[in-house]
Amino acid sequence: MTQVIVLNGGSSAGKSALARGLQAVLPQPWLSISIDDLVDAMPAAMQSSDTGIEIGSDGAVNVGPAFRRLQHAWREGIAAMARAGAPVIIDDVFLGGPSSRQEWEKALAGLDVLWVGVRCDVAVAARRELARADRPQGMAELQAEVVHQGVRYDVEVDTTDKEPLECARAVAAHVG
Repeated sequence: MTQVIVLNGGSSAGKSALARGLQAVLPQPWLSISIDDLVDAMPAAMQSSDTGIEIGSDGAVNVGPAFRRLQHAWREGIAAMARAGAPVIIDDVFLGGPSSRQEWEKALAGLDVLWVGVRCDVAVAARRELARADRPQGMAELQAEVVHQGVRYDVEVDTTDKEPLECARAVAAHVG
């Protein structure tokens, strides 16, 4: 039985809307946790530090050792919640490609995980990013393909022309 759903895609690809859609269509309650939650929980000083996380004016993201330590603990905490019986949807951005997935695989070892690639046309993601106005322009374009390079999925969805609930139903069909 699926205990964890990991959504990976670039900024503004539709992961958060897909997570909400999954919460609406799955028969039992699922927690939804995003990498943005981790960043928002960090002290402000770490959000502009070379040891924490730096987001450039062009949307480039650089993470340092303090961020990586907290991210490791965050992953382990999410895995502990799933092991304790809380099904979890994880909304993440695999900036490290396959190594990001490997870090999740370590944390989620022994759990039944559904790996989902969330894709979106770069121009559409860039328009969504502009409409959101909560991140620098360029992030969606920089992340759109790099987060998927070398990463294997159980299922992929393309949110370019599909409503979140349609994509959620497609993913839910793979939840055991």
